[in-house]
Amino acid sequence: MKFGISAPTLSEKVSKMICQDILRGELSPGKKLVVAELKDKYKVGASPIREALVYLSWNKYVEMVPQKGCWVPQLSKRELYDLYGSLRVISPVLLQKAMVASDEDWELGLLTSYHRLSRLNNSEGEFDFLEWEERYQQFHLALLDGADSESMLEFFNRLNNQVKRYRFLAVSPESSADEIFNIGELEMIMKFALSKDINQTTKLLDQYLLNVMIQAERALEKV
Repeated sequence: MKFGISAPTLSEKVSKMICQDILRGELSPGKKLVVAELKDKYKVGASPIREALVYLSWNKYVEMVPQKGCWVPQLSKRELYDLYGSLRVISPVLLQKAMVASDEDWELGLLTSYHRLSRLNNSEGEFDFLEWEERYQQFHLALLDGADSESMLEFFNRLNNQVKRYRFLAVSPESSADEIFNIGELEMIMKFALSKDINQTTKLLDQYLLNVMIQAERALEKV
């Protein structure tokens, strides 16, 4: 018997579409999410819409209030500082664990994820931030791969998922990838990680997270 990755359900597909529209700002902070309107927008029935909204509420992309409905949560500096503050605490701990346990597979995974990210960064044409975000997350996860702490990794993934909204906010139509997410800094992080310099790698990763937070903070002030 062969086992493979199961195909996403309709509600999972709808969840992804709603999530992407929230990230892009098409469904803006504070907007009420009405099932009838979402049915028309995504051309699906009410049940997958409701299931998608419940799932997204677990990931804090949707705010659900009993008897009142659903909204896209507001963005705030308080949440921004909380999320990035937490990321800056947990990331170096996981990174150190991963580097101590690192092997050839870890090195290959890190090199591969960086290469995919840098290729997109250097590509011509319109900057696809959805794709960049996915590849950036793969790079960050490759850094932490092998860290022996399931609970902390789960917490990291929840945090990283929530800060996506703030990373997207930092991007403007006029900005380039390098202006917001400096690939040169990520290359230095990769090189120090491969050289097994734990102190320098954790320092650079922390500075990188701080820089992105500052970019998001500036964007938030303009909203």
